[in-house]
Amino acid sequence: MSTTETTTQRSLTPEEFPFTQPQLMNRYVTDTGKILPRKYTHLSAKQQRRVTKTIKRSRNMLVAL
Repeated sequence: MSTTETTTQRSLTPEEFPFTQPQLMNRYVTDTGKILPRKYTHLSAKQQRRVTKTIKRSRNMLVAL
């Protein structure tokens, strides 16, 4: 056993984006603020629903997108 542990950082999946950080959701929204459809985001239906819900939540909380 070694005394040093290597911690691997995995990237967040689209449904794990926190709604308080709109810069992470920028790739799923157009310049005018419209949510991109699955055709362009290449997400599964479940992931797209979570992304949409997160974006709408951040809009309601007045976090700028």
